[in-house]
Amino acid sequence: MALYFNCLPTELESDQIDDYLYYLQQKHNTPSDSYFKHTVYGLRFVFKMRGLDDMRIELPSIKHEKKLPVVLSKEEVRKLLKAPKLLKHRILLGVLYGCGVRCGEVRNIRLADLDFDRKMLLVRQGKGNKDRYVPLCDMLIRGLKTYIKAEQPVEFLFNGKSDGLPGGFLDARYSQRGVQFVVKQAKKEAGILKEMSVHTLRHTFASHLLEDGLDIQTVKELLGHTRIETTMIYLHVIQCRNRQPFSPLETLYPAKK
Repeated sequence: MALYFNCLPTELESDQIDDYLYYLQQKHNTPSDSYFKHTVYGLRFVFKMRGLDDMRIELPSIKHEKKLPVVLSKEEVRKLLKAPKLLKHRILLGVLYGCGVRCGEVRNIRLADLDFDRKMLLVRQGKGNKDRYVPLCDMLIRGLKTYIKAEQPVEFLFNGKSDGLPGGFLDARYSQRGVQFVVKQAKKEAGILKEMSVHTLRHTFASHLLEDGLDIQTVKELLGHTRIETTMIYLHVIQCRNRQPFSPLETLYPAKK
C-alpha cells in the first residue's frame, strides 16, 4: 500500500484506503482471501499502534468462513487405530481420539498426569491456560501400561529424538511434526480418503460422544471450550439415533421387502 500511494498508510484518507482494498479485490490475478484479510488485519494493527481508532473502525469487517469439521466414522477410526505397526503410534492415536486432546496437549502429557486408579488423565495448561480432566477407558489403560513397560519413558509419556546428540532418546517431548507424521501415515495405511489432520480426531471424539448420548455441556467441559457456542458446531455433523437424517429418495422409492 505504501508503494502504491508512495506514502505511509497512516497518512492516507479513508476513501483512499477503501479504493486500495477495492483495487485488491478487482484487479487481475486477484489475491487470495487470506492475503486480503491480512491486509486488513495489518492496517488495523498499524492504526491501533498509532492511536488512529477512527481509521481502524472504518475498515471493513472480515467474515469468517463457516466450515463444518471433518468427522471420521467409527469404522474409519477402527481402521486408523489398527494401521500403525509401532505400539507407540497406536497408543498415540488412541489418546488423541479417546481423550479428545489437541496436538500440543498430547505432547505435554507427563507420566504423573495419568491416574489409572481413578481412570482419569489430567490435561495441563490447555488452550487458555486451563487444566481439565478427561476419562481413560479400560482398553486404553491396558494399552498405556503395556506401552510404558516396553518404552520406559521417564517424564513425558511420548518421548522424541534429540537432534544433534548421538543416537539416543532424551526425555524430551515428541515433536509436533512427529505427531502429524503419525496421523498422516496412519490415514494413508488405513485407506481413509477424507481430508484429515491431528485435530480431526478431536472433532471425531466430540461428535461420537454426542452421538452416543452424552450431553453437550459435559462434552464442552471435556474439550476445554470456554463457550458452549464453540461446542454446538458438532450438532451440525452428528447423527442421532432418534432422528437419523435421510434422503427424500428413500421415501420416493421405498425399498422393497
